[in-house]
Amino acid sequence: MADHDLVIRGGVVVDGTGAAPRPADVAIDDDRITAVGTVAGRGREEIDATGLLVTPGFVDIHTHYDGQVTWDTYLTPSCWQGVTTAVMGNCGVGFAPVRPDKHEWLIALMEGVEDIPGTALHEGIKWNWESFPEYLDAVAGHPHAIDVAGQIPHAALRGYVMGDRGADHHEVPTADEIEEMGRLAAEAIRGGALGFTTSRSVNHKDRDGNLTPSLTATADELLGIARAIGETNEGVFEIITDFADFDSEFALLRAMSEQSGRPMSITTLQLGLHPPGHWSRLLEAIEQANSEGVALRGQVAARPVGLIMSLDGRVHPLLAAPSYQAILQRPFPERLAQLRLPHVRRAIIDEISAAPTTMGPMNDWSNCFALGQPANYAVSESDSIKARAEQLGVTPAEVAYDALMAFDGEGCIYVPVANFTDRDLVMTREMLVHPLTIPGLGDGGAHCTIISDASFATFLLTHWARDAAPSDRIPVEFVIQRQCADTARMVGLLDRGIVAPGYKADLNIIDFDKLSIGRPEMIYDLPADGKRLVQRATGYVATIVSGAVAFRDGEPTGSLRGQLVRGAQPAPVQ
Repeated sequence: MADHDLVIRGGVVVDGTGAAPRPADVAIDDDRITAVGTVAGRGREEIDATGLLVTPGFVDIHTHYDGQVTWDTYLTPSCWQGVTTAVMGNCGVGFAPVRPDKHEWLIALMEGVEDIPGTALHEGIKWNWESFPEYLDAVAGHPHAIDVAGQIPHAALRGYVMGDRGADHHEVPTADEIEEMGRLAAEAIRGGALGFTTSRSVNHKDRDGNLTPSLTATADELLGIARAIGETNEGVFEIITDFADFDSEFALLRAMSEQSGRPMSITTLQLGLHPPGHWSRLLEAIEQANSEGVALRGQVAARPVGLIMSLDGRVHPLLAAPSYQAILQRPFPERLAQLRLPHVRRAIIDEISAAPTTMGPMNDWSNCFALGQPANYAVSESDSIKARAEQLGVTPAEVAYDALMAFDGEGCIYVPVANFTDRDLVMTREMLVHPLTIPGLGDGGAHCTIISDASFATFLLTHWARDAAPSDRIPVEFVIQRQCADTARMVGLLDRGIVAPGYKADLNIIDFDKLSIGRPEMIYDLPADGKRLVQRATGYVATIVSGAVAFRDGEPTGSLRGQLVRGAQPAPVQ
């Protein structure tokens, strides 16, 4: 008779605490780790992990699966990247609470802010809820392979309480409306939400170009909601803001955390709209706040955030050519056949070369990079399309054309738009190793036709822990601690992210030498044949969720032990 349900033998355990990797077996019973070390007893199932890393499952605190979670069992592509817990409801957008007459409004907002096809959301979402706790019940009623948790989004909350006035930036909620928003936010936290999220960014607009409803929310509104959440003694805040007036904006965010007593993560990026050194100034302000007892963290990206240009995507340089516009409406196979014709290629290349720059950073050839297989994001200016064109003695338009035509017309061009002002990864590394940051911003489930960053967790390992220059490399134990225990702790999930007895048995078994990120691919698997960019990974030998193998070599096993995580979870009793 077996002594354990599952035993992982002979792996190198990177346990998530920051401790050095060590050889050890791991025993699992039911959904918990029961032993780490030399396990003498046998397992009903055993996995030989010789030569492989054994790590906690990754906790991704920044996804947008709010709609997809109601129809997708697997939450791809995050599940392919070692993620075992996905936290959704970020950036102030989501689908609850909602009145029946606001379904279309929330879809239009999600479509605009997060580039998720509205047709897919219309067909996929069943709307069998109104309140946020009812939404969580609907999520819990759908089987999943990995765990998922929700946060209450500010935009939906505003629309529920204020109606049409909630989207009008000239309107200010009454004291009663602020009290009601606070009451509902606290109700959501008590009902299982991990936190409250909001956006104060001009980059966030609905399908019709209207600015996100929460952009101009007053201090009275935000502090009223924060204080109500604080009364629950649970929950966290996730904030994205442009910091148009840094001092006043940071003071407001700090006050939300201080007056509520709850932790907050703040999107930390260096964008074109920011003055030089903005990211460093923000982290210094976060340091000062923490020294005075205010629990703020910077949420940072694993690599420069970038757009993906592809022929089947939303933007690419060929769109500027009249000859391409003439064939644009043809079915993709026919369009591809035309693009292979030498005279069509020549005409489009000449037109692109002669056209004025109309696409901002996407036509700065020194900031555009062809992605191969596997995808290489560790780029510098010498890898750019401009540099390659100079090396080959051709125009940048020719290199771009051929990059898009690669892989039977599914080639991609990567255009960094954040954290790449110096055309290197130095800034990104400094953000990642700062003691008051956590990795996030991968946006799994969102930006379906123009961004593919759900592979951030894998990039942390492949680049920073393995492939970076020795002087830039980050110890694997630090990377795993950040992506597992630290992210879990940020959102109050103290029961996971560490390989130790009593912790939830969510684990990855990784062939570290073979770990790699596939190139972005456009697939048509959303409801209503909606399309989206996804990336697979190679090297995840097994991903274990609640004690059962959910994926082997990236393929589902049929195990559906994933659950809705309702609220903060205590650490196991030792």
